[in-house]
Amino acid sequence: MMKRLDYANAAPQAMKILYQQESYFHQQFNASETMSVTIWELVKLRVSQINQCAFCIDMHSKDALKYGEKAERIFGLNAWRDMPIYSYEEGVALGWAEKLTAGLSISDEEYQQVLDCFGPQAMTDLTIAINAINSWNRIVKVFKPEVGNYQP
Repeated sequence: MMKRLDYANAAPQAMKILYQQESYFHQQFNASETMSVTIWELVKLRVSQINQCAFCIDMHSKDALKYGEKAERIFGLNAWRDMPIYSYEEGVALGWAEKLTAGLSISDEEYQQVLDCFGPQAMTDLTIAINAINSWNRIVKVFKPEVGNYQP
């Protein structure tokens, strides 16, 4: 396979913006009463599964385990709707992530469900965070960092 460029060093200012965004989400979701880092990690992992981003699946699985996620919940994430091991809030966030990742229209009912579940700020943060992981997936699929080297 062709060696791809080191994107972090090729455009450090652009990458700084993306890293700052990740830092913001981590801070917000750690402090949120309605959203958690655990839900955020599940969302990042699910979006990465949909986008078939091997590097990000590896990274977010390891991060989720670091934050205390159970292996069975990581293994079952592809079938989360049919597994009773996910909370209502997790299901709302995962459904929202799937809709946004697929670029589907959002009904008023779906919009209201997410708003009622998370509130205005967490809903907005979640929406932007889903956009961010989709962006990361696309960046990584272009530049192809080596899968398996990530250590949390």
